[in-house]
Amino acid sequence: MTRQRWSFEDIPAQHGRTALVTGASTGLGFAIADALARRGADVVLACRDASRAAAAADRIWAGSPGAVVRTLLVDFASLASVRAAARRLHDEYDHLDLLVNNVGGFRVRYAVTEDGFESTIAVNHLGPFAFTGLVLNLLTGTAGSRAVTVGSNGHRQGTIEPAGLDPEPGRAYRFMAAYNRAKLANLLFAHELDRRLRAARAPTIAVAGHPGLARTEGGREMNPLIRAALNPKINPLALALSQTAARGALGPLRAATDPHARGGDYFGPRGRTGYPELVTSSALSHDIRLQRRLWEASERLTGVTYLPLQESEKCS
Repeated sequence: MTRQRWSFEDIPAQHGRTALVTGASTGLGFAIADALARRGADVVLACRDASRAAAAADRIWAGSPGAVVRTLLVDFASLASVRAAARRLHDEYDHLDLLVNNVGGFRVRYAVTEDGFESTIAVNHLGPFAFTGLVLNLLTGTAGSRAVTVGSNGHRQGTIEPAGLDPEPGRAYRFMAAYNRAKLANLLFAHELDRRLRAARAPTIAVAGHPGLARTEGGREMNPLIRAALNPKINPLALALSQTAARGALGPLRAATDPHARGGDYFGPRGRTGYPELVTSSALSHDIRLQRRLWEASERLTGVTYLPLQESEKCS
């Protein structure tokens, strides 16, 4: 029976399962990958930097001798890199049990990717949207598989207009608004993905989890004074209001492994910190029309189309 405080000990054995975790070189992604490896999963670390990916693999092996850990280089700010990584994954694997879309973060200053997208929406949503579609057949061919989206409480402050995902020249850029918008996109995507998987009668479910306020390496571009204020080694209040990456990873890990999880479920602490529970995302994230509009805009922008709706579903 699952205990009231769901923790690492509640993760079922993962032997024989293959899990790909994006953004896994540090922070939350590393903690998720490390926990899955310790429970027996074969883990693929999808990372942008080869040396940091190799270092992360070494750290996992140090704690789990004999673990099967591989790396996959991919820059989610580049659709060309996303497509190349998906091809490499197909060359090396014939199935996937878990895809954990964890990669994310924000740029403090306005930036545009090589594809012409605002960088925060590109890395958090458009890149993962495309990658999921390009490797989805590895999941849908596997019974009991899951696509996990790592969300954030920030989505509750987010607003989004799917028709305006392209950058607008001269528009004022606020990095937290951009981040909250991207995290709302994550939850809209997760709910729409689950609906489309159900419609396709796929053996795959889409679930989501959030870490609460976890201490990671995010915000490296922020003002040094702000970073100091958020550093628990300097500011005791920051320590009291946040939790470790390992604790924060429990929300996504529960989404990935809880045998009682159902498609569309969302797990995480009810506040900034705590053990993961079944929680509800914002009302806006459940707006079906907005979910579909974002999906269609994402297909148009990335050129990756998957899980099409039937005519009857489009009218519902």
